[in-house]
Amino acid sequence: MSELKKVYDEEIIPKLVDTYKYKNINEVPKITKVVLNMGLGEAVNNNKIIDAAADELMLIAGQKPVVTRAKKSIAAFKLREGMPIGCSVTLRRDRMYNFLYRLINISLPRVRDFKGVSGKGFDGRGNYTLGIREHIIFPEIDYDKIEKIKGFNITVVTTAKTDAEAKELLKLLGMPFRN
Repeated sequence: MSELKKVYDEEIIPKLVDTYKYKNINEVPKITKVVLNMGLGEAVNNNKIIDAAADELMLIAGQKPVVTRAKKSIAAFKLREGMPIGCSVTLRRDRMYNFLYRLINISLPRVRDFKGVSGKGFDGRGNYTLGIREHIIFPEIDYDKIEKIKGFNITVVTTAKTDAEAKELLKLLGMPFRN
């Protein structure tokens, strides 16, 4: 069992029950999955970019990513249906907690001039999305072997019914919000 999961079970659940007065322990919001998504528009011209991005995302997540393909053809973007345009990974259980622990405690503090993550990334249903501009903040990535710096999105899916509950859950897990 990961360290973050232990903290969630032993410290965060009692705090959330105390704060929101849940009658049942199953009402307490929890994280169900974390999705990492890297959209690569420039991959239309160069297929090697997708392979490199998939390898880097695999190093970061510890799990093999799925290559996402275009659903529609868009002539203005020189895009045809079925062309690879990105890759994504869905993390659950221990891998999810291990990734969140590394993100919060190792990777985010490595961002230059870091003042915290935005509190506006909630979708109204208790899910939080965070954009990473440079994937090189992760220690798993070897800076010398990178051809191009890529960004990606991290979506944390929770069972919280409101954004306030989800924000409190993430704050207790250690997510460094700005305000």
